[in-house]
Amino acid sequence: MRWLLVGYMFLFIDRPFEVWPWLGELHVERAYMLLTLAAWAAYPGKRFLPNLQHAAYAGFAAAVLLAWGMSPWAAQGEHVVEDWLKVVVFYVILVTTIHDERGLKHVAVGFLAVMALYLMHSFREYLGGRHTHRMGISRMVGVDTTLGDPNSFGASIVLALPVVVAVWRAGVGGRLGRLLLLGYVGLSCLCILLTGSRGSLLTLLVWFLILIAGTRHRLKYLAAFVVAAPLAYLALPESLQNRFETIVNPEAGPKSAQESGEGRIQGFFMGMDLWAANPLTGIGPGAWRPATGAKAESHSLYGQLAGELGTAGVVAFLGMLAAFVVNVRAVGRARRGEWPEQQNDLVYGLGRAVGVTVFLLLFLGAMGHNLFRFTWLWYGGFLVIARYCVARRIADWDYADEPEAVDEDWAVDAEPVPAGWVVHPPHAHR
Repeated sequence: MRWLLVGYMFLFIDRPFEVWPWLGELHVERAYMLLTLAAWAAYPGKRFLPNLQHAAYAGFAAAVLLAWGMSPWAAQGEHVVEDWLKVVVFYVILVTTIHDERGLKHVAVGFLAVMALYLMHSFREYLGGRHTHRMGISRMVGVDTTLGDPNSFGASIVLALPVVVAVWRAGVGGRLGRLLLLGYVGLSCLCILLTGSRGSLLTLLVWFLILIAGTRHRLKYLAAFVVAAPLAYLALPESLQNRFETIVNPEAGPKSAQESGEGRIQGFFMGMDLWAANPLTGIGPGAWRPATGAKAESHSLYGQLAGELGTAGVVAFLGMLAAFVVNVRAVGRARRGEWPEQQNDLVYGLGRAVGVTVFLLLFLGAMGHNLFRFTWLWYGGFLVIARYCVARRIADWDYADEPEAVDEDWAVDAEPVPAGWVVHPPHAHR
């Protein structure tokens, strides 16, 4: 199943059927998903891993469907709901079939491999002259049309970087693997700069600061970062320099760039107004443009959430964030109790990576409408599996006769262990 899941990731991210029309006519993505569902139905070991993350997603899905059903613009929002439910299906397949560290490693590394192919494919097309002209500059786009917009493309790139750190620290692939990861990060930074996406650039800078803060030699790395950042800026074409200068000096760019920045603020307050007018369920998912008459989307996660899903959506979203926090903290506690040489294992690194990514999603949400982005569900699946693997790791046969050693916090959400096993705190085996 893990290879089918990685294959679906490739179809979802690179979307070759949107690049080559003849593939689109064959509907290869539908055929592949049907094949995956058939394999999942026949898969003998599928089961849900008990975790509050499932309940949080179920609550959010209920809020989405309620808001959609109550919306006067339900027809216009149908494609948004349908596409999001497809991501939910992938999440269900992921968490019901991947239950071990090896499978988690394959899926995580496979995700980065897919992203690397996506970046190389998009960069090759950019060198061949494929780009979009917007805000007075030429901007790099992804090869696909669904997620290939410069802002969405840049967001996809920067949100994958925390997984790179987890794979790096785990030492996957040895020296060659680390060289490939360095190349991946370099290509990621270049592509983000070429998109001209100010939100993605700011999020990239935040990620670098988080990365530096987590190192032992943070002052040395911070000094290197302060030197390297201006050099990278000066290496850009003048048009992109002016574009990014508008972050601190709005008058440096064209009027359209200023209006774009102001639109983020307006999107937030417009969402609050829509929430006040439709307090329970908002205007419905995907109804922003028809409901407001605006030419563009909200460009604000918080305006989109409150305006489109109302109080039901806000409460469900907060529940989803709470589930992320509980699971990330649980994995973090287990990591701190492990042997030093095992603290960088991928199963622990992914827990931290998901936590960082959720923070970046919330930060980026101030500049973009990413409420229905696949990242929320995919990374949630990685986290659920990681926590389960950690719970299994700290189960020890030696403590079968010591039920008082059970850590209740782990026992509630982890799958019940086999007869004769007992879950105990990580420090118990010291």
